[in-house]
Amino acid sequence: MELEDQWWKGQLAGDIYQSLRYKEVKLPSYKGQSPQLSLRRYFADLIAIVSNRFKLCPAARHLAVYLLDLFMDRYDVTVQQLYVVSLSCLLLASKFEEREDRVPKLESLNDLGCMSSMNLVLTKQSLLHMELLLLETFQWNLYLPTAAHFIEYYLSISVHEADLHDGWPMTCLDKTRLYMDKYADYFLEVSLQDHAFLCFLPSLVAAACVASSRLVLHLSPTWPQRLQRLTGYSWDNLVPCAEKLLIAHDSDVKEANNKQPKPSAPAPAPQPQPQTVQYHSSGQTNTAGPYLHRPAFQYPQTVPQTSLTSSHRPGTNYLSLPASSSTSSSGPQPAIEPKANAANRAYQVSMHYTCPAPCFDR
Repeated sequence: MELEDQWWKGQLAGDIYQSLRYKEVKLPSYKGQSPQLSLRRYFADLIAIVSNRFKLCPAARHLAVYLLDLFMDRYDVTVQQLYVVSLSCLLLASKFEEREDRVPKLESLNDLGCMSSMNLVLTKQSLLHMELLLLETFQWNLYLPTAAHFIEYYLSISVHEADLHDGWPMTCLDKTRLYMDKYADYFLEVSLQDHAFLCFLPSLVAAACVASSRLVLHLSPTWPQRLQRLTGYSWDNLVPCAEKLLIAHDSDVKEANNKQPKPSAPAPAPQPQPQTVQYHSSGQTNTAGPYLHRPAFQYPQTVPQTSLTSSHRPGTNYLSLPASSSTSSSGPQPAIEPKANAANRAYQVSMHYTCPAPCFDR
């Protein structure tokens, strides 16, 4: 389903969007009954790592994980075979979503560290056999919309000059859009890490990613009329999915706070200076002052952990009614390996989300 670049800006954007919405209601059912369901998070992370290495588009990555979910839901596959299945899903998705010159080559896949650690060698015949099995499983239909196919369409109007940031007019619309894109990308990746998001339509997950980004960035109104008209979803429709995304965000922020070294002795009082934000992935700093519109409002020196080692698990009771404040979630699961669900927690998604909104690079 290789769509034209920036299709959401063209004259056929509405028709393409309606076609995607029509296809998503006909997606294959997912029952979550795989015997290897506990390994699903690991292989979803593996697909994400490999796709990032080959610089594949988000649509290919999300389609590959979705193919893996559907295949695991239908077959009992050994752990060693799951490596071949995962990479075959990524190859099929990249052939469907990417240009031919961007599709990973067999030699490059065999050079991956996970292949050598498992003493696996992919052959052309084994890949062709697995690809054929996958295509027969899906009846040769890979036109399967994911949240990544909707997100850019929603982001095209996600920020408007009439929006308020923390109650004040925005002074830099371009930078706000940049932060919105980064947070939407972050929440989109969070939705890949848990099969619980498969109970929502992909268009709803994409809309919830935009709504969660606006909450974290303190943009108001949280879900304006223009987004309701474009997506067809009201705020109440998005609350269950947005709560899961925001709980994952809170866990990442808390984990980043816990990883910061504590000073051994009190440091002297620093001189007043512009607030800086530590970028998590590159370690660089950037002055956040131009983006802030109220001197009393400061972003903390922490960022959400967007690496693939964070665990985002369901198991939360959600409150669907908006409130004036929200409670922070409990601590994150520390490992990539499957863990038991966290204890039930009440989590309110309010129109005044109180969790800090740090800036970060992916």
